[in-house]
Amino acid sequence: MGPRANHLRDRRTSTTPRRLAYLFVAGVAGIFILAAWSRHFHAGVDVWLYGEVEITTGFLAVTFAALALVRFRGTSDRLPLVLSCGFVIIGITLISSSFVTFHSPAPEFGAAPRDPMTWVIACTVVAVLMVAALFVERRLPMSRHPLGEIAAALCLVLLLTTALGSAHRWLPAGFVVHTDGLFPRPGNLFPVLLFSMATIGYYRRLDYAHSRFDHSLYLMTGLSAASCLAASQSERPLDGPFALGVGLQFASYAVLLAGALLDNVVLFEDVRRLAASDPLTGLANYRRLIDALTSEIERTKRTGRPFSLLLFDLDGLKRINDEYGHTVGSRAICRVAQAMQLNRRSIDTAARYGGDEFALILPETGKDAAREVARRISDAIAKEEELPRLTASAGVAVYPQEGDSVLAILASADHALYQAKGHTLRNLASA
Repeated sequence: MGPRANHLRDRRTSTTPRRLAYLFVAGVAGIFILAAWSRHFHAGVDVWLYGEVEITTGFLAVTFAALALVRFRGTSDRLPLVLSCGFVIIGITLISSSFVTFHSPAPEFGAAPRDPMTWVIACTVVAVLMVAALFVERRLPMSRHPLGEIAAALCLVLLLTTALGSAHRWLPAGFVVHTDGLFPRPGNLFPVLLFSMATIGYYRRLDYAHSRFDHSLYLMTGLSAASCLAASQSERPLDGPFALGVGLQFASYAVLLAGALLDNVVLFEDVRRLAASDPLTGLANYRRLIDALTSEIERTKRTGRPFSLLLFDLDGLKRINDEYGHTVGSRAICRVAQAMQLNRRSIDTAARYGGDEFALILPETGKDAAREVARRISDAIAKEEELPRLTASAGVAVYPQEGDSVLAILASADHALYQAKGHTLRNLASA
């Protein structure tokens, strides 16, 4: 890549945060204008619809809390711990309060201009949690006593929720709502400020945290800031601006849950792959080899078509380790694995059988074809120019002619490898 290309790439990289900042400001301005415009319409959200959205949002919060707790138990990171304890309380609060909403009469257009208390509490508690999680991760990233910290975090969130609920209940309606002001509900600007701070913090966090979970935290805080900003324009219970805020809140929780789910899918796939692969070479491990052999035996019983098993042994690994060191020895093992990967079909299974032994399963392959594959791989290893020069011996066995079970076919291939190894050693001794 030339200097001009590097310059253009650096220029694009440097302008990305600025463009995102412009988009964020434009989005916030658009939400504010839309919410202010909807103040002039008498139509609002139906109380039953609000209750259904509230209970659904509560279930989203509880589900995310469970996923965050699973993440905490696997990583011991305190950030998902804080989020899990906070969102489980918020979710339970939203679900329980939604039943009260269903049994409450629909507010009239000229009703007392109070917020639904759970809306205010949920937004403020979540905003505090999102900022607190960033602070905790920076100061105390890893957990040492998980159960105790879970209990402590739950108690703190309960105390915060109770304190905010008591404060909101005793505040007079005239203090909460100013129908003639630029922001009829100025109290919603406090979570807007917190969510904006969190949005900046989680965006900067993406420099070193790149998972879908981390991206969803950034998007969630931005949507939550827009949600509270829209609700700050609400003049009456469940009016247009408040309906916009409720919709954005639901979207933020949905984004957060989707990010956690997608990230868990990736994590589980990584765990499955690591459980079936050799950490040094990336080939299948012994367990995966046995599973593949079992599957091939079942396939042969159905189709009647044989398969072949190749076993390779790296010659002189101990000598390489003694003369060049174990790092070069590990590199030699990887070189053999790479030669096997480059000289096999996509349907073949390459595995690390032992320390310096490898296996290759060749479906629907006879002995002559298997010997040709073994010769091609051995030649590829011997022709490498990288030092030290390597050689490998190979043994071939065919199912079912040379073994009618997993152990039998492995024993036959191992016996063939032993004979080839002895032949190689005799040639080296005579040379």
